[in-house]
Amino acid sequence: MSTSNHVQNTQRKEKLNIRHVFIRELVLPALIGIHKHEKNGKQNIRVNLDMAVPEASASIKDRLSDVVCYENVVEKIRAIIDAGHINLVETLAENIAESILEDKRILEVKVRIEKLDIITDATSVGIEIIRKRLR
Repeated sequence: MSTSNHVQNTQRKEKLNIRHVFIRELVLPALIGIHKHEKNGKQNIRVNLDMAVPEASASIKDRLSDVVCYENVVEKIRAIIDAGHINLVETLAENIAESILEDKRILEVKVRIEKLDIITDATSVGIEIIRKRLR
C-alpha cells in the first residue's frame, strides 16, 4: 500500500462522535426591541439552544465536570439578558453564541431567539444562527 493510500485510509477510519446538549423552550422576560413600547417594558422571549460537543475518548465518570452543564449555560443566558436593553434579536443571538463558545469543548452552537406575541397572527418571530469554532 502506498503512503498516500495509507493516510487516506487512516483518515477515513478516524471518527468524531458528537453529543448534542440542548435547551428547549426557555422563556425569559427581556428588554429587547427598537420600538418605544419595547424599550419601556420587558417582553417574553423564547430561547432554544443546541450545542455540539465532541465525545471524549475516555469514558464519562458520572461527574458534572465531564460534561457541559446546561444549568451554567442558562445562567449565562440570564446574565446576558439581565445586563440591559438590547435592540435586536440578532445581537442577542450573537452575544449568546459568543458566550457559549467560550467553553472550548463546544464545537458548534445553534441559537434560536423568538419574540412572542409580537405579530397578531404569528406565534413568534425571530432568528436562528449557527456558529462554529474555527480550529
